[in-house]
Amino acid sequence: MTIFAYCRVSTLDQDTSIQEVEIRKAYPEAVVRVEKASGTTTDGRPVLALLMDMIGKGDKLVVWKLDRLARNMADLTQLVKALEDQGASLEILDQHIDTSTASGKAFLQMLGVFAEFETNLRKERQLVGIAKAKAEGKYVGRPASIDPDKVKTLHQQGKGATAIAKELGIGRATVYRILSA
Repeated sequence: MTIFAYCRVSTLDQDTSIQEVEIRKAYPEAVVRVEKASGTTTDGRPVLALLMDMIGKGDKLVVWKLDRLARNMADLTQLVKALEDQGASLEILDQHIDTSTASGKAFLQMLGVFAEFETNLRKERQLVGIAKAKAEGKYVGRPASIDPDKVKTLHQQGKGATAIAKELGIGRATVYRILSA
């Protein structure tokens, strides 16, 4: 039996050291793999995909916390099913959940529902906050990075869209959009 450990953080300025320490305490011999990618979906997470390909019968995938692996029920269910199909199991250290047991499977499904619920609540709060900020005039979007007057001036000087785009380091479509506005 091989223990595969998966550690994930969402941004480049975060690190996985706490996760790795906790996993090494429980499984010093684990094959630990680290990924820096968003956890909102399992898409675009090549390290996780590689681990899922490597895991075989009798192996175990270990994560420190559930949200390091999946944040919605669909992804969690798919990962657990894939592990089961390969004859492997999942262990979540901080909640003492092991899918090699019936109670572990049941508890994991309940936690998954609550994790998805929490994600949905966070999204709702974020949307309410953005709406409030917009209403107060505090949320106006990203400032313009291109000076439309400069594009128009270069065009008036007889330069074509390709030359303007090259000079300003922007796309031709952006030049056309500014000129047609």
